[in-house]
Amino acid sequence: MAHNNHNFQLPDHFIELFRNGNFVDPDEDAAIQSNQLNANDDTTVAWVFGYGSLCWFPGFDFSKCITGYIRGYSRRFWQGNTTHRGTEEKPGRVATLIEDKEGITWGCAYKISGNTALEYLKQRECTLGGYATIETKFYPRVASYDTPFSGEAVEVLMYIATPTNVHWLGEDTPQNIATQIVECSGSTGHNVEYLIRLAIFMREEIPDAEDGNLFELEYLVLEELQKRQIPLWSVMGANPERIRRDSHENIRRPPSFEFTSRIVERKLRCLNI
Repeated sequence: MAHNNHNFQLPDHFIELFRNGNFVDPDEDAAIQSNQLNANDDTTVAWVFGYGSLCWFPGFDFSKCITGYIRGYSRRFWQGNTTHRGTEEKPGRVATLIEDKEGITWGCAYKISGNTALEYLKQRECTLGGYATIETKFYPRVASYDTPFSGEAVEVLMYIATPTNVHWLGEDTPQNIATQIVECSGSTGHNVEYLIRLAIFMREEIPDAEDGNLFELEYLVLEELQKRQIPLWSVMGANPERIRRDSHENIRRPPSFEFTSRIVERKLRCLNI
């Protein structure tokens, strides 16, 4: 079969990609080299994964925010909260992660520098929240040479509550959890706001992702508010500042494999044409 020869010039970043696997944006090369030269200083650079209130209210400075997911965990509202979204007398319910071999949890990863953000998170999540710090693999929604996520998962820090912490509430029926959320509030705001803003984040930022437990609770909470004639606006507080996520989607990037999850198996038939 004859083929037509097309005379075209490959972009430089394509050439570099196939020559030596270089996924780094050439414009950022100097910055990367500078970071490597300063690797011996006291500056800490880390990625932190958020799957609860960190998705819409990080509370710290960051340089990038990337949406994506982790594997092996499912999000559940099994952790109690007696400061931000509840009190000692009426603890609220906030998200934690439970081990689930088939689980996928969507959220976002923040790139932070220095110890200020980490100290803030230690106070917010560990001291007040009862969470422990662990490391896991993060898979980006969109792979790009604008981030380190150009085809491989990377290590991120995340905060997770376990049954051994004093604030643990554990499993309950969705209806009971929803009722508890409607009845609780703390120094940061109403427990309903925590749930609804997380659902909004998922619906707006990752519309194709599945989280049946989260959206069932959202439905039950809204239904409970209606029964009690409580206006939604009265429990939502001020709108948080909009976060610019996945900024690399708007730049030119080489082709890469985008991570997917739970793809239905299909048999394909080859046809001779």
